[in-house]
Amino acid sequence: MIWPFKRKEQEIETRASASGFTSEIMEARSAYIQGKQGLAELTATVQSCVGLWEGGLSLADVDGTDLLNVRSLGLAARSLALRGESLFLIREEGLIPVSDWELKTRNSKPTAYRISISEAGGGRTQTALAGEVLHFRIGCDVSAPYYGSAPLKRAQISAALLTAIEAGLGDVYETAPIGSQIVPFPEAQKTDRDALAGGFRGNRGKILLRESVNVTAAGGPGPQLDWKPHDLTPDLQGMMPIESLKAAQGAIYNVFGVLPGLANPSTTGPLVREAQRHLAQWQLQPVATAMAEECSEKLGGPVSLDVMRPLQAYDAGGRARAFTAIIQALASAKESGVEVTEALKLVDWE
Repeated sequence: MIWPFKRKEQEIETRASASGFTSEIMEARSAYIQGKQGLAELTATVQSCVGLWEGGLSLADVDGTDLLNVRSLGLAARSLALRGESLFLIREEGLIPVSDWELKTRNSKPTAYRISISEAGGGRTQTALAGEVLHFRIGCDVSAPYYGSAPLKRAQISAALLTAIEAGLGDVYETAPIGSQIVPFPEAQKTDRDALAGGFRGNRGKILLRESVNVTAAGGPGPQLDWKPHDLTPDLQGMMPIESLKAAQGAIYNVFGVLPGLANPSTTGPLVREAQRHLAQWQLQPVATAMAEECSEKLGGPVSLDVMRPLQAYDAGGRARAFTAIIQALASAKESGVEVTEALKLVDWE
């Protein structure tokens, strides 16, 4: 351009990513469109399962590294239970939890991450290689093995059922005219009706409906002595809400690896111990083994996590009896001149 005109500079477009303002607006809009779906995370059933995961993994015995402390294990367990994956940035001062991330893969394996770290007053974003982060994930699909899925994500129908039942019961107890009645009242002056209604309002009850017993339509006057009140409390027994609620809660417990009998009011000690062993052996220990494998690859040394011993998730009496039987069998084998290693191979023991 010719002076005195100035060349117009090109405007630089700035966008927010990861956990920025745009992402928060999109998540809020998505939650609005989805409605009540996904609220199962707020129920006591899910939070009790998440608490069991968090407490179980926090007590795990860690061998091979000092980075996996109780706080990091608790954060990882809660993120795995609700999100299906957890990410930590490896630094000399310890593991830094990552709130949001984007990744790049090659041969279905992550190679680089764009991570967002939460800070007081605002987060920060940086780029890290795959070897600089610990990426724990469960419930991976073959189409996207680099992403994890939460237990509730894999059981959306059961989670939606639990949400609908609890929300429906909550609406009934909040808005239904529980304890209210229709009281028949004969024809009288307005002042008398208002005085009687005012006396009723002082008692417990949300609404009061009065109807006259003097009916002159459709065949003549009605009976004068029909003073029987009619209850307005809704009858939900036909819908079987208690049975449906227990079935939905049991399905959610099974998804998290918790035996539904653990929440039964009549549960006894043996069932509690069996539920504890089931949770530790079939749910938490495989997750801990996968976490240990990830740590062994990224931290440069063998790492092991054990949740069975800290939780005492085994039959102590059965182990004692088995130990006694093993000692007697080894002593008998030695007296008979049988090689101990060969005897153990016969029963497929190493």
